[in-house]
This record gives sequence, structure tokens and C-alpha cells, in this order.
Amino acid sequence: MALPPDPEWGLYLGVRDPGPPWPHRWVLWPDFGLPLDDAGAWDALGEAWRRSEYERVEIACRGGQGRTGTALAALAVLEGLDVDSAVTLVRNRYHHRAVETPWQRRWLARRTWHERGIPE
Repeated sequence: MALPPDPEWGLYLGVRDPGPPWPHRWVLWPDFGLPLDDAGAWDALGEAWRRSEYERVEIACRGGQGRTGTALAALAVLEGLDVDSAVTLVRNRYHHRAVETPWQRRWLARRTWHERGIPE
């Protein structure tokens, strides 16, 4: 079995930078929690979304469910899906436990509320 090729760029979500040898960004994001820098996290997610058009992008956290699933749902939101549809898509196609916590789902919703000018 052949190993998949290395990503051309990575976005890593966790308490420390894993330091892969390829270009990447790291978002300080505790397990079962939310990113500690909201604006920085959305900036990194936007970069991942833009790069995914022409590069092999990896998005990962240590557990591979909650934070990664939330990030994948965020990309779907950036693509234009509403939060419920984005979470359903990621749970159906990636992992049934993606977006593990209610506050991760609210974090996604807060972004869409903010963009529409709806007060939190």
C-alpha cells in the first residue's frame, strides 16, 4: 500500500505547532474547545479554503474529529452553506462525530451571524 503524498500546505489545530516540514499554519485550539484567537482562526481557515483550489491541503488536529470537523464545516460555510447543512455534510462524509460540542457549532453560527449583521 502506497502512502498518500505529503500535503503542499497544512493547517494544524491544537495546543502546539506540530512543525511539519511543509508550509503550514497552526491555530491554538484546545481539544473540545474553540480557537483562542477567533480572527486568526478564521484567517487561517480562509487561507486553507483559498489554497485548496490549487494545492493539496491538510487540515488536522490530534483526535481528528471535533476541531478538524469544525474546521471542515467552516470551509463549507465559507463556500456558502448554512451551518446546519455544513455540519450535516461533514458528519456524513468525514466523521459522524465531527463538530463534537455545542459550542463548536455555535462558533460556526456566530461567524454567519456576524457576516449578516445579526447581533449575537
